[in-house]
Amino acid sequence: MTRTIAPRLRTLVLLLLTVTGALLAGAAPASAHAALTGSDPAQGVVVDKAPTQVSLTFSEKVAMNDDSLQVLDPKGKNVTVGAPVNPGGTTYAVKLKGGLPKGTYTVAYQVVSEDSHPVSGAYTFSIGAPSQTVVSGVGTAAGGGVVGGLYAVGRYVSYAGFIVLAGGAAFVLACWQRGSGVRAVQRLVVGGWLALTAATLWLLLLRGSYTSSGKFGDVFDLNLLGQVLQTKSGAALVSRLLLLAAAALFIAVLFGAYNRREEPEEKRDLTFGLAVGGVVVAAGLAASWAMAEHASTGLQPGVAMPVDVLHLLAVAAWLGGLTALLVALYRAPAETPVDSAAVHRFSRVAFGSVVVLVATGTYQSWRQLGSWSAFTETRYGQLLLVKIGLVALLVGIAWISRRWTGRLLETAGAEAAGKEPRAEEREREQVRSAAGKPSGRKSASGDGARAAQLARQRAAVDAARQKRLRDADPNLFGLRRSVLAEAGVAVVLLAVTTWLTQTEPGRTELDAKASTSSSSSSSSSPADSSGALTLDMPFDTGGTDGRGLVRIDLDPARVGGNEMHVYVQRPNGRAFDVPEVKIAFTLEAKKLGPLPVTPDHLTTGHWSAGGVQIPMAGDWKIAVTVRTSDVDQVTVSKNAQIG
Repeated sequence: MTRTIAPRLRTLVLLLLTVTGALLAGAAPASAHAALTGSDPAQGVVVDKAPTQVSLTFSEKVAMNDDSLQVLDPKGKNVTVGAPVNPGGTTYAVKLKGGLPKGTYTVAYQVVSEDSHPVSGAYTFSIGAPSQTVVSGVGTAAGGGVVGGLYAVGRYVSYAGFIVLAGGAAFVLACWQRGSGVRAVQRLVVGGWLALTAATLWLLLLRGSYTSSGKFGDVFDLNLLGQVLQTKSGAALVSRLLLLAAAALFIAVLFGAYNRREEPEEKRDLTFGLAVGGVVVAAGLAASWAMAEHASTGLQPGVAMPVDVLHLLAVAAWLGGLTALLVALYRAPAETPVDSAAVHRFSRVAFGSVVVLVATGTYQSWRQLGSWSAFTETRYGQLLLVKIGLVALLVGIAWISRRWTGRLLETAGAEAAGKEPRAEEREREQVRSAAGKPSGRKSASGDGARAAQLARQRAAVDAARQKRLRDADPNLFGLRRSVLAEAGVAVVLLAVTTWLTQTEPGRTELDAKASTSSSSSSSSSPADSSGALTLDMPFDTGGTDGRGLVRIDLDPARVGGNEMHVYVQRPNGRAFDVPEVKIAFTLEAKKLGPLPVTPDHLTTGHWSAGGVQIPMAGDWKIAVTVRTSDVDQVTVSKNAQIG
């Protein structure tokens, strides 16, 4: 039987490496989780005069340094003055030098989003008229390349290490306490701790290069490491290392003093203490992810972070316990086999974990997607569908395992109620008869050696008998096969989950698409060939349902009377029926305005106003105030050349 076990385990390891490589190879460069939703000047526009500054608006707050936002002239020279500033909200601006010549300018940005992922990109605008530019390949370093791939591998290993560490320890305490003395289980849990510790140190070293230059040579730059330690992500990784020190003490007690306890009452008290301490440490480790990634930003972070911790703990209890059960079924010695009662207890733990996963996963899906269309229209939604399919497959295989568990319990009950099989009785009789035969030696030392030899023979016969009976049990064989299949699916599921955490959430992707759908008619853009002007302005009032896009159509966008239509949409493009919309026109160059306009509400998400008077031509600032509830409102604005 041992000859067939090793190839299976080798196959599982190869499957792990193959799937990890395939999935992570397609994941680079990593997608950022904050999206550029607006800019002034806008992408691709041609402005008449040089702007005094360039401003970028993101879907969430980002972290910047002095070099995060650069504007390069046609010759590739940086024309910014000073460091970027945050005038308010999620908009960031940098001042430009005066007297800029005509030509095409490149805006390059490289920042870090609130959920710890790097954001980089670039676009161009022109002053006077487009021109040739020598700038190329900017805004693409962060999150990609060799460092991005290594960082993704480190994330995968850290997740796997946490699952094995927390889930393996929980399996021993809650399901199979005898497993604390099994060497294979000990190696598994200690291996999980080592993997998580090594991966955390690896991520801490890679973090600086991952979010900045993307060069492997910067991995050991102490200045970058110092900057990382001052960030939210750096604090989370350091906290994880401190908690791993506490986890090392927990492991030492679990496989040391706890294993040696024989008094039932003492062992029960120590079990309770280890369970409480283990839950606290595991929850702290899970929180080190929640406090710095998806759950820490966006909608309802105060609810999302505890939910994320519960989700990770449930994953560890299920998949980590499954890994420990697989090791116990294949590697536990014959004298301490995993019994059917332990398998049954784990089956109940796994069922509870699945219930928690369904509840927390549903909330997380709603929070990250926001609409049914995001399942198919965004990469995050498509990956989530793959994950849901894998979970369903895993639950199906687990149901088969539960059936084998039930049969094992029935077999164990029948054997306990029946008599010892004849074959076992014959083996025991042979050992007893061998022990009763005279040794032919008179010395006391010879009798002692003979007794020790007989004891070893008796133990070997009992172990061989138990192993043969265990291997011959069809129910146990079926359980082994189904648990091995579960573990194989779990490997793929973990790889998809790791990729999912590096992918831009569906809500953010839809917001970015909505904000760039009419970039050709954004701020400072002239009227189109029909004489009409269209402006798109994303907004966020900060409420639970406060994000959307307001679109203004002004026709013919000339001096005199104009007809104006206002459309308010949700991030997914559907009409958004907000309580109130107000418009104001201001010509700052002439100190004219604001001229208020109150449009009439026609239908869901559609307002209109006729006879909007524009007294003179110029660069007008159009401000829109959107109110989404009794207390939540925001004013957004853009400039447009009218007349």
